[in-house]
Amino acid sequence: MSEDKASLDKFRNNIDSAQSYAEVWQIVKDTVEFSLGSRRGSMMLFLDDLPIQLGAYYPLGTNNIVLNRALVEIVEASISPKRVVNALVYNLLLHEYLHALGEMSETKVKRRVVEVAQACFGNDHIATVIAQKTPWVLLQNIPLQAINVPKRVMQIVKDFEKAGKYIV
Repeated sequence: MSEDKASLDKFRNNIDSAQSYAEVWQIVKDTVEFSLGSRRGSMMLFLDDLPIQLGAYYPLGTNNIVLNRALVEIVEASISPKRVVNALVYNLLLHEYLHALGEMSETKVKRRVVEVAQACFGNDHIATVIAQKTPWVLLQNIPLQAINVPKRVMQIVKDFEKAGKYIV
């Protein structure tokens, strides 16, 4: 088995079986490092109820990613396989991570998300399909006008980033 095939299998198995935001986040960092050779630590994840058209955002100059909790919950409630939800979260976090790594162009980031997904999961994996078509492909059969999500308090995801060492 070639190294690329072994990496592809490892990334696929990891994303398909991830059980938390922290596990998906680790896969985002690992796939970016594998395919682009870049890495950044000390990120924090916040969950907030954002407009449904916004999957997540990275406030420029911070170490924060804000993920649309309502969007993830809608997809979780309407799509049963956890691997699909993981692929959605992966794509949203990957997009914002690329911004955090310094790429501000939306066009370049969207292209790079597809490149990373193809390199690490192959063309036929749901993570790559979502990257190619946009995350909103998962919402095409959901009547979004009928959904009214109340605004809740923003929540920090504990234990999101596993620190490897103490920094003074």
